[in-house]
Amino acid sequence: MKTAVPCYYHLDVEVSPERVGQVRRILAAHLKYWDLENLVEPVCRSTEMLLQAIDEHATDKNTSIELWWNGQHLITAIGENDCDLRPDQDLRSCLERLAASSDGWGCCATDTGSKVIWFSQRARVGDREPLIPTTPFPALREMLQVPRALRTVALAGEPVGDVLEASR
Repeated sequence: MKTAVPCYYHLDVEVSPERVGQVRRILAAHLKYWDLENLVEPVCRSTEMLLQAIDEHATDKNTSIELWWNGQHLITAIGENDCDLRPDQDLRSCLERLAASSDGWGCCATDTGSKVIWFSQRARVGDREPLIPTTPFPALREMLQVPRALRTVALAGEPVGDVLEASR
């Protein structure tokens, strides 16, 4: 039986137009390795969109990308180091498209003034085994029936009769 194992991946990258395509291929390879082929396109498309917006608007192009798979959700977080970048203004159209294409998203500031933009994609039924253990087969409720009485043989070899009664 195949079970889901929590997975984590971290990538530091300096964003440029050439690197966006490379990052897409790297993330796609990790998702395929984790048996999440159905999430490759939406996750890579959203990540590519965010990286292009960061490349266009940010002065500091150093970013960190993290993927977390918990068995049901894949969370992608992109941290950028530009303190002057305002997601509510500079990345507004990108975040609107991100909200429309993901199951959840958010943006938060760090202690250093940088921002982390994250989004999640839920694995649909059949995409991957959940972390919840399945019921063993056969179920424990199934058991062999105990006979009501057993015939025993005496040492001499003659039957003695019903000796053992099964208790209820």
